[in-house]
Amino acid sequence: MKIEEFQFCPKCGAQLSQPSGITPEGALGATTCGNCGLTFQPSELAGGVPPSSAPGGKRNPLALVVAAVIAAAMLYFGVHMARRSEMPTSRISKSSPAPDFTLESLEGKNLRLSDLRGKAVLLNFWATWCGPCKIETPWLVELQNKYGSQGLQVIGVAMDDSGKEDIAKFAKDMGVNYPVLLGKEAVGDAYGGVPALPESFFIGRDGKIVDKIIGLKGKSEIEDSIKAALSTQAGNVSAEVTPVNATQPQN
Repeated sequence: MKIEEFQFCPKCGAQLSQPSGITPEGALGATTCGNCGLTFQPSELAGGVPPSSAPGGKRNPLALVVAAVIAAAMLYFGVHMARRSEMPTSRISKSSPAPDFTLESLEGKNLRLSDLRGKAVLLNFWATWCGPCKIETPWLVELQNKYGSQGLQVIGVAMDDSGKEDIAKFAKDMGVNYPVLLGKEAVGDAYGGVPALPESFFIGRDGKIVDKIIGLKGKSEIEDSIKAALSTQAGNVSAEVTPVNATQPQN
């Protein structure tokens, strides 16, 4: 009695075009796979199911590739989720105290945010590679000139990996007339991670957040937030402020 079943190539796993027709006692002659060209003896055939799952059979290369892709995807997903879990979860909201920090300026001096208490502060996070920042910076220069005498202090925090010289050149080319500080990741995290640049926080005379703007907005919108910060009254909120743990060189 002849047993007919589908057979698969032991090299590429392709199903042979016709049932093998091999008898239990075996069959003479070699067989050639039409897919990969491998020539093999009937005793080498894997029958019934593809060799990737047949006991003792050779694995299907395609199945190995699929398994590798799935494993890589799972690894990437796991690492990605782990990184996301480490991201800062705090978000700065209006009326909350602005996190205090000390950063080095382009002139090599340390500036502490809380030392500006009594002034309205426009804290601007930016970078030299940020296109919208190049549009916004001249507005900040104009607004510092216009409202500086009323108590406004614009502070620029450079959040990129450019060297101090590149940042200084950018500030000079833009005619920046306010302090530019060398940013630290810890400071950005304290302000919610700074998800986009530019990002500005408007701090009242009492040290509390009045407003924030993410991304490039109109000059008039920035000016309205400056006026809101200037209209606040100075107060003492030092007990509510937690300094940012950012190591800085001491002068």
